[in-house]
Amino acid sequence: MRIAVLRETAPAEARVALVPEMVQRLTKSGHQISVERVHESRAEALTGADLWAHVRRPSTAEIGEAPEAATLVSMLGVEPVEPLLPALAARRLTFLGLERVPRITRAQSMDVLSSQATVAGYKAVLVGASELGKLLPMLTTAAGTLAPAKVLVLGAGVAGLQAIATARRLGAVVAGFDVRPAAREQVLSLGATFVGPEVSADYEGEGGYARPLTAEEQAKTREALAAAIPQQDLLISTAQVPGRRAPVLIDAKALTTLRPGSVVVDLAAETGGNVEGSKAGERVSIDGVVVLGPVPLHASQMFARNVLALVQHLSTKEGALKIDPEDEITKPMLVTLNGQLPGGSER
Repeated sequence: MRIAVLRETAPAEARVALVPEMVQRLTKSGHQISVERVHESRAEALTGADLWAHVRRPSTAEIGEAPEAATLVSMLGVEPVEPLLPALAARRLTFLGLERVPRITRAQSMDVLSSQATVAGYKAVLVGASELGKLLPMLTTAAGTLAPAKVLVLGAGVAGLQAIATARRLGAVVAGFDVRPAAREQVLSLGATFVGPEVSADYEGEGGYARPLTAEEQAKTREALAAAIPQQDLLISTAQVPGRRAPVLIDAKALTTLRPGSVVVDLAAETGGNVEGSKAGERVSIDGVVVLGPVPLHASQMFARNVLALVQHLSTKEGALKIDPEDEITKPMLVTLNGQLPGGSER
Protein backbone atom coordinates (compact mmCIF):
# COMPACT_ATOMS: atom_id res chain seq x y z
CA MET A 1 0.00 0.00 0.00
CA ARG A 2 1.25 3.50 -0.83
CA ILE A 3 0.45 6.02 1.93
CA ALA A 4 0.71 9.79 1.54
CA VAL A 5 1.33 12.12 4.51
CA LEU A 6 0.95 15.80 3.73
CA ARG A 7 1.73 19.01 5.60
CA GLU A 8 -1.24 20.19 7.65
CA THR A 9 -2.58 23.52 6.36
CA ALA A 10 -4.92 24.41 9.24
CA PRO A 11 -3.72 27.38 11.32
CA ALA A 12 -1.87 26.46 14.55
CA GLU A 13 -1.99 22.73 13.74
CA ALA A 14 1.35 21.27 14.81
CA ARG A 15 0.40 17.59 14.70
CA VAL A 16 1.21 15.21 11.86
CA ALA A 17 -0.62 12.06 10.89
CA LEU A 18 2.47 9.81 11.02
CA VAL A 19 5.72 10.30 12.95
CA PRO A 20 9.06 8.76 11.88
CA GLU A 21 8.73 5.79 14.25
CA MET A 22 5.39 4.76 12.70
CA VAL A 23 6.69 5.39 9.18
CA GLN A 24 9.54 2.96 9.86
CA ARG A 25 7.14 0.32 11.18
CA LEU A 26 4.88 0.64 8.15
CA THR A 27 7.86 0.54 5.78
CA LYS A 28 9.13 -2.66 7.41
CA SER A 29 5.67 -4.14 6.81
CA GLY A 30 6.05 -3.53 3.09
CA HIS A 31 4.13 -0.25 2.75
CA GLN A 32 5.47 2.73 0.78
CA ILE A 33 5.28 6.10 2.56
CA SER A 34 5.45 9.46 0.79
CA VAL A 35 5.89 12.54 2.98
CA GLU A 36 5.50 16.10 1.75
CA ARG A 37 8.38 18.53 2.46
CA VAL A 38 10.90 15.75 3.09
CA HIS A 39 11.87 14.42 -0.29
CA GLU A 40 8.75 15.04 -2.32
CA SER A 41 6.45 17.92 -3.22
CA ARG A 42 2.73 17.78 -2.39
CA ALA A 43 1.82 16.55 -5.86
CA GLU A 44 4.61 13.94 -5.84
CA ALA A 45 3.60 12.67 -2.39
CA LEU A 46 0.02 12.14 -3.56
CA THR A 47 0.89 10.49 -6.88
CA GLY A 48 -0.32 6.90 -6.87
CA ALA A 49 -1.33 7.01 -3.19
CA ASP A 50 -3.82 4.37 -2.08
CA LEU A 51 -4.37 6.01 1.29
CA TRP A 52 -3.98 9.65 2.36
CA ALA A 53 -3.54 10.18 6.11
CA HIS A 54 -4.35 13.62 7.51
CA VAL A 55 -5.03 15.12 10.95
CA ARG A 56 -7.61 17.81 10.09
CA ARG A 57 -10.06 17.18 7.29
CA PRO A 58 -8.75 18.65 4.01
CA SER A 59 -10.40 21.52 2.18
CA THR A 60 -12.38 21.07 -1.02
CA ALA A 61 -9.38 22.32 -3.00
CA GLU A 62 -7.06 19.83 -1.31
CA ILE A 63 -9.49 16.99 -1.98
CA GLY A 64 -9.40 17.95 -5.66
CA GLU A 65 -5.67 17.10 -5.67
CA ALA A 66 -6.16 13.54 -4.42
CA PRO A 67 -5.65 10.53 -6.71
CA GLU A 68 -8.88 9.08 -8.02
CA ALA A 69 -10.38 6.22 -6.00
CA ALA A 70 -7.97 6.77 -3.09
CA THR A 71 -8.95 6.48 0.59
CA LEU A 72 -8.77 9.56 2.83
CA VAL A 73 -8.39 9.13 6.60
CA SER A 74 -8.74 12.22 8.81
CA MET A 75 -10.67 13.93 11.58
CA LEU A 76 -14.08 15.31 10.55
CA GLY A 77 -14.42 18.26 12.94
CA VAL A 78 -17.77 19.83 13.80
CA GLU A 79 -18.52 21.58 10.52
CA PRO A 80 -21.06 19.92 8.18
CA VAL A 81 -19.51 17.41 5.80
CA GLU A 82 -22.02 18.07 3.01
CA PRO A 83 -19.93 20.81 1.29
CA LEU A 84 -17.19 18.24 0.71
CA LEU A 85 -19.42 15.64 -0.94
CA PRO A 86 -19.22 16.95 -4.55
CA ALA A 87 -15.40 17.00 -4.40
CA LEU A 88 -15.31 13.51 -2.86
CA ALA A 89 -17.68 12.23 -5.55
CA ALA A 90 -15.66 13.83 -8.36
CA ARG A 91 -12.51 11.99 -7.26
CA ARG A 92 -14.42 8.82 -6.25
CA LEU A 93 -12.79 8.98 -2.82
CA THR A 94 -13.50 6.76 0.17
CA PHE A 95 -13.46 8.94 3.31
CA LEU A 96 -13.07 7.51 6.82
CA GLY A 97 -13.77 9.86 9.74
CA LEU A 98 -11.46 9.12 12.67
CA GLU A 99 -13.93 10.42 15.28
CA ARG A 100 -16.32 7.69 14.19
CA VAL A 101 -14.14 4.81 15.36
CA PRO A 102 -16.61 2.68 17.38
CA ARG A 103 -16.03 2.35 21.12
CA ILE A 104 -15.48 -1.40 21.08
CA THR A 105 -12.55 -3.42 22.41
CA ARG A 106 -11.16 -4.24 18.95
CA ALA A 107 -10.99 -0.56 18.01
CA GLN A 108 -9.43 0.88 21.18
CA SER A 109 -6.00 1.21 19.56
CA MET A 110 -7.58 3.36 16.79
CA ASP A 111 -9.53 5.71 19.06
CA VAL A 112 -8.09 9.17 18.33
CA LEU A 113 -10.64 10.92 20.56
CA SER A 114 -9.38 9.09 23.62
CA SER A 115 -5.68 9.43 22.80
CA GLN A 116 -5.90 13.15 22.05
CA ALA A 117 -8.10 13.77 25.09
CA THR A 118 -5.53 12.09 27.33
CA VAL A 119 -2.84 14.50 26.16
CA ALA A 120 -5.15 17.52 26.33
CA GLY A 121 -6.37 16.77 29.87
CA TYR A 122 -2.86 16.41 31.23
CA LYS A 123 -1.56 19.48 29.42
CA ALA A 124 -4.53 21.64 30.47
CA VAL A 125 -3.56 21.40 34.14
CA LEU A 126 0.05 22.34 33.42
CA VAL A 127 -0.98 25.27 31.21
CA GLY A 128 -3.48 26.51 33.81
CA ALA A 129 -1.05 26.09 36.70
CA SER A 130 1.67 28.04 34.91
CA GLU A 131 -0.76 30.93 34.36
CA LEU A 132 -2.18 30.86 37.87
CA GLY A 133 -0.55 33.25 40.35
CA LYS A 134 -0.63 30.75 43.21
CA LEU A 135 0.82 27.29 43.81
CA LEU A 136 -1.41 24.21 43.51
CA PRO A 137 -0.31 22.21 46.59
CA MET A 138 -0.56 23.19 50.25
CA LEU A 139 2.86 24.22 51.54
CA THR A 140 3.94 24.68 55.14
CA THR A 141 6.88 27.07 55.39
CA ALA A 142 8.63 29.16 58.05
CA ALA A 143 6.58 32.09 56.80
CA GLY A 144 3.31 30.22 57.30
CA THR A 145 1.05 27.78 55.51
CA LEU A 146 -0.15 28.27 51.93
CA ALA A 147 -3.62 26.91 51.27
CA PRO A 148 -3.94 24.59 48.25
CA ALA A 149 -5.50 25.89 45.06
CA LYS A 150 -9.03 24.82 44.21
CA VAL A 151 -9.57 23.25 40.79
CA LEU A 152 -12.91 22.43 39.15
CA VAL A 153 -12.97 20.21 36.06
CA LEU A 154 -16.08 20.33 33.90
CA GLY A 155 -16.70 17.10 32.01
CA ALA A 156 -15.48 13.75 33.30
CA GLY A 157 -14.64 12.02 30.06
CA VAL A 158 -11.11 10.92 29.17
CA ALA A 159 -9.74 14.49 29.14
CA GLY A 160 -11.56 15.49 32.32
CA LEU A 161 -10.50 12.43 34.30
CA GLN A 162 -6.89 12.93 33.19
CA ALA A 163 -7.09 16.56 34.29
CA ILE A 164 -8.55 15.55 37.67
CA ALA A 165 -5.83 12.96 38.23
CA THR A 166 -3.07 15.39 37.23
CA ALA A 167 -4.37 18.21 39.42
CA ARG A 168 -4.65 15.80 42.34
CA ARG A 169 -1.07 14.63 41.84
CA LEU A 170 0.05 18.26 41.94
CA GLY A 171 -1.67 18.72 45.30
CA ALA A 172 -4.74 20.78 44.43
CA VAL A 173 -8.18 20.40 46.01
CA VAL A 174 -10.15 19.08 43.06
CA ALA A 175 -13.83 18.82 42.17
CA GLY A 176 -15.37 17.36 39.03
CA PHE A 177 -18.64 17.94 37.22
CA ASP A 178 -20.58 15.88 34.70
CA VAL A 179 -24.20 15.11 33.87
CA ARG A 180 -23.75 11.36 33.40
CA PRO A 181 -24.39 9.03 36.36
CA ALA A 182 -21.33 6.84 35.74
CA ALA A 183 -19.08 9.89 35.78
CA ARG A 184 -19.89 10.63 39.42
CA GLU A 185 -18.34 7.33 40.51
CA GLN A 186 -15.27 7.91 38.33
CA VAL A 187 -14.71 11.40 39.76
CA LEU A 188 -15.01 10.12 43.33
CA SER A 189 -12.67 7.20 42.61
CA LEU A 190 -9.91 9.70 41.79
CA GLY A 191 -10.27 11.38 45.17
CA ALA A 192 -12.12 14.45 43.91
CA THR A 193 -15.49 15.70 45.05
CA PHE A 194 -18.47 15.82 42.71
CA VAL A 195 -20.58 18.90 42.01
CA GLY A 196 -23.49 19.30 39.67
CA PRO A 197 -27.21 18.82 39.16
CA GLU A 198 -29.14 15.66 39.86
CA VAL A 199 -27.77 13.33 37.19
CA SER A 200 -29.92 11.21 34.92
CA ALA A 201 -29.21 8.14 32.78
CA ASP A 202 -31.12 9.98 30.06
CA TYR A 203 -28.21 12.40 29.72
CA GLU A 204 -25.97 9.69 28.31
CA GLY A 205 -25.84 9.33 24.55
CA GLU A 206 -24.29 6.93 22.05
CA GLY A 207 -20.84 5.58 22.83
CA GLY A 208 -20.93 6.67 26.45
CA TYR A 209 -20.69 10.37 25.63
CA ALA A 210 -23.13 12.92 27.03
CA ARG A 211 -25.89 13.65 24.56
CA PRO A 212 -26.66 17.24 23.46
CA LEU A 213 -28.63 18.97 26.23
CA THR A 214 -31.77 20.97 25.63
CA ALA A 215 -31.80 24.70 26.38
CA GLU A 216 -33.68 23.99 29.63
CA GLU A 217 -31.15 21.33 30.68
CA GLN A 218 -28.24 23.64 29.89
CA ALA A 219 -29.85 26.34 32.04
CA LYS A 220 -30.15 23.88 34.96
CA THR A 221 -26.52 22.87 34.48
CA ARG A 222 -25.29 26.46 34.62
CA GLU A 223 -27.47 27.06 37.68
CA ALA A 224 -25.91 24.09 39.47
CA LEU A 225 -22.41 25.32 38.63
CA ALA A 226 -23.13 28.87 39.76
CA ALA A 227 -22.62 28.00 43.43
CA ALA A 228 -19.33 26.16 42.88
CA ILE A 229 -17.60 28.43 40.35
CA PRO A 230 -16.87 31.48 42.59
CA GLN A 231 -14.79 29.37 44.98
CA GLN A 232 -12.39 28.08 42.32
CA ASP A 233 -8.90 29.25 41.39
CA LEU A 234 -8.60 27.16 38.23
CA LEU A 235 -11.40 25.90 36.00
CA ILE A 236 -10.77 23.36 33.25
CA SER A 237 -13.63 22.69 30.84
CA THR A 238 -13.57 19.59 28.64
CA ALA A 239 -17.24 18.98 27.80
CA GLN A 240 -17.71 18.10 24.13
CA VAL A 241 -20.22 16.18 22.03
CA PRO A 242 -18.61 14.40 19.03
CA GLY A 243 -19.65 15.99 15.74
CA ARG A 244 -21.42 18.95 17.40
CA ARG A 245 -20.57 22.33 18.84
CA ALA A 246 -19.58 22.27 22.49
CA PRO A 247 -22.20 23.31 25.08
CA VAL A 248 -21.72 26.64 26.87
CA LEU A 249 -21.33 25.83 30.57
CA ILE A 250 -19.77 29.07 31.82
CA ASP A 251 -21.43 32.23 30.55
CA ALA A 252 -20.28 35.82 30.94
CA LYS A 253 -22.25 36.22 34.17
CA ALA A 254 -20.55 33.20 35.75
CA LEU A 255 -17.12 34.53 34.77
CA THR A 256 -17.75 37.72 36.74
CA THR A 257 -18.16 35.68 39.94
CA LEU A 258 -14.57 34.40 39.76
CA ARG A 259 -11.90 36.23 41.72
CA PRO A 260 -9.46 38.35 39.66
CA GLY A 261 -6.41 36.27 38.88
CA SER A 262 -8.41 33.07 38.44
CA VAL A 263 -7.70 31.03 35.33
CA VAL A 264 -10.04 29.16 32.99
CA VAL A 265 -8.73 26.62 30.46
CA ASP A 266 -11.31 25.81 27.79
CA LEU A 267 -10.33 22.61 25.95
CA ALA A 268 -13.51 22.86 23.89
CA ALA A 269 -12.56 26.26 22.42
CA GLU A 270 -11.99 24.77 18.94
CA THR A 271 -15.52 23.39 18.79
CA GLY A 272 -17.29 26.54 19.97
CA GLY A 273 -16.17 26.58 23.60
CA ASN A 274 -17.66 25.72 26.99
CA VAL A 275 -16.78 29.24 28.12
CA GLU A 276 -18.41 32.33 26.68
CA GLY A 277 -15.71 34.54 25.19
CA SER A 278 -12.98 31.90 24.86
CA LYS A 279 -11.05 31.81 21.58
CA ALA A 280 -9.18 28.83 20.17
CA GLY A 281 -5.44 29.26 20.46
CA GLU A 282 -5.69 32.60 22.26
CA ARG A 283 -5.30 34.09 25.74
CA VAL A 284 -8.21 36.35 26.68
CA SER A 285 -8.61 38.45 29.83
CA ILE A 286 -12.21 39.00 30.92
CA ASP A 287 -12.72 41.20 34.01
CA GLY A 288 -9.39 40.08 35.45
CA VAL A 289 -9.98 36.39 34.72
CA VAL A 290 -7.60 34.75 32.25
CA VAL A 291 -9.39 32.49 29.74
CA LEU A 292 -7.18 30.17 27.69
CA GLY A 293 -8.27 28.25 24.61
CA PRO A 294 -5.23 26.06 23.94
CA VAL A 295 -5.00 23.99 20.80
CA PRO A 296 -3.67 20.56 21.86
CA LEU A 297 -0.10 20.06 20.68
CA HIS A 298 2.59 17.39 21.11
CA ALA A 299 0.05 14.66 20.42
CA SER A 300 1.42 13.43 17.09
CA GLN A 301 2.93 10.23 18.44
CA MET A 302 -0.34 9.01 19.95
CA PHE A 303 -2.31 10.13 16.88
CA ALA A 304 0.16 8.28 14.63
CA ARG A 305 -0.24 5.10 16.68
CA ASN A 306 -3.99 5.30 16.11
CA VAL A 307 -3.42 5.73 12.36
CA LEU A 308 -0.94 2.83 12.35
CA ALA A 309 -3.50 0.56 14.02
CA LEU A 310 -6.15 1.61 11.50
CA VAL A 311 -3.84 1.01 8.53
CA GLN A 312 -3.04 -2.45 9.87
CA HIS A 313 -6.76 -3.14 10.22
CA LEU A 314 -7.40 -2.04 6.62
CA SER A 315 -4.49 -4.05 5.18
CA THR A 316 -4.68 -7.53 3.73
CA LYS A 317 -2.00 -10.12 4.54
CA GLU A 318 -0.29 -9.09 1.32
CA GLY A 319 -0.24 -5.42 2.41
CA ALA A 320 -2.95 -4.20 0.03
CA LEU A 321 -5.72 -1.80 1.07
CA LYS A 322 -9.13 -3.38 1.56
CA ILE A 323 -12.23 -1.40 2.54
CA ASP A 324 -15.01 -3.67 3.82
CA PRO A 325 -18.16 -1.53 4.17
CA GLU A 326 -19.73 -4.17 6.42
CA ASP A 327 -16.80 -4.44 8.86
CA GLU A 328 -17.83 -3.44 12.41
CA ILE A 329 -15.03 -0.87 12.64
CA THR A 330 -14.98 0.44 9.09
CA LYS A 331 -18.75 0.75 8.59
CA PRO A 332 -19.46 3.51 11.16
CA MET A 333 -16.37 5.44 9.99
CA LEU A 334 -17.44 5.65 6.35
CA VAL A 335 -18.41 9.13 5.17
CA THR A 336 -18.21 8.13 1.51
CA LEU A 337 -17.36 4.91 -0.30
CA ASN A 338 -15.89 5.42 -3.78
CA GLY A 339 -17.33 8.93 -3.78
CA GLN A 340 -20.83 7.90 -2.74
CA LEU A 341 -22.61 8.01 0.56
CA PRO A 342 -22.90 4.57 2.19
CA GLY A 343 -25.99 3.08 0.59
CA GLY A 344 -25.13 4.16 -2.94
CA SER A 345 -26.37 7.77 -3.30
CA GLU A 346 -23.98 10.38 -4.70
CA ARG A 347 -25.27 13.30 -2.62
